Amino acid sequence: MLTVVVLVIVLALAFDYINGFHDAANSIATVVSTRVLSPKIAVIWAAVFNFIAYFIFTSGVANTIKQGVVDPKQVTVAVVTAGLIASIAWNLITWWYGIPSSSSHALVGGLIGAAVAKAGFGVLITGSFSAMTKGGIIPIGLFIVVAPLMGFVLGFIFMVITYWVFRRSSPSRVGGIFRKLQLVSAAFYSLGHGGNDAKKTAGIIGAVLAAAGFIGKDKGVPEWAVFACYAAMGLGTMAGGWRIVKTMGQKICQLQPVHGFSAEAAGAVTLFMATWFKIPVSTTHTITGSIVGVGSTRGLHAVKWGVAGRVVWAWVLTIPISAGIAAILYHPMARLIKV
Repeated sequence: MLTVVVLVIVLALAFDYINGFHDAANSIATVVSTRVLSPKIAVIWAAVFNFIAYFIFTSGVANTIKQGVVDPKQVTVAVVTAGLIASIAWNLITWWYGIPSSSSHALVGGLIGAAVAKAGFGVLITGSFSAMTKGGIIPIGLFIVVAPLMGFVLGFIFMVITYWVFRRSSPSRVGGIFRKLQLVSAAFYSLGHGGNDAKKTAGIIGAVLAAAGFIGKDKGVPEWAVFACYAAMGLGTMAGGWRIVKTMGQKICQLQPVHGFSAEAAGAVTLFMATWFKIPVSTTHTITGSIVGVGSTRGLHAVKWGVAGRVVWAWVLTIPISAGIAAILYHPMARLIKV
């Protein structure tokens, strides 16, 4: 049993590593596309602040994944394994085609699909709007819409305020100021990314340990698991994700440092809020909404809506496809893994 659990934990950390280079684009796309940092320095910058998030945020999101998506009593090692393989597969497919998609929702979809294949739809924890901090499908589903919409609105507002404050300044002065400020906004966005994303996989590891009887099903996620997930994500971030960087930073709309700052600041605020509510959200959705909001201040023509539309389709398909793959994988995994 111990060998199986260790192998699944390694698989979970592999997911976090892939999550790191897949979602590295979220943290560095704007700062690279505006040429504030070189790609190599940008990934190191993002990786460092992703890891620092371990010392700042609680494990609320991890516990939501562990106990607030499906009935913990129905979570077995086979369920987790099928969910992880499905989410890794979807991440690699979308990375290969350079499509920004949500690693978070791939993970949630994989867990849902495998659990439903095992015990039916009654295994799902629906949750409610009035108790969002306790998890559930409803709050997570709500934030699929809220996160990018909030990023869009905040990005638009921050950009309008910036235009007004610096309306009498020369473009060269504005560019010089925001090249420095974008370092700060990129750091805060990476903190938000680490605070929300790494803890999701820690929640999966907690679920595996509980299913195998190493910890109680009502116990929190061990600190070593959270630390390991941050380390894996930090290393993955340093590996980069250049296919997606090009889509996020160049193909949706053209960005200057002032635009990059507003988009990252809007994304950071959104991620900090979601983490405070203990809700796993998509950092991809969040920063894409922020970029579109910033671009919209220059007119609707400034946004390449065809590219944005393909990104939206990836969002729509992530949970059902990852859930479907996990559902197909569950029974073979259950025959192999008797825990």
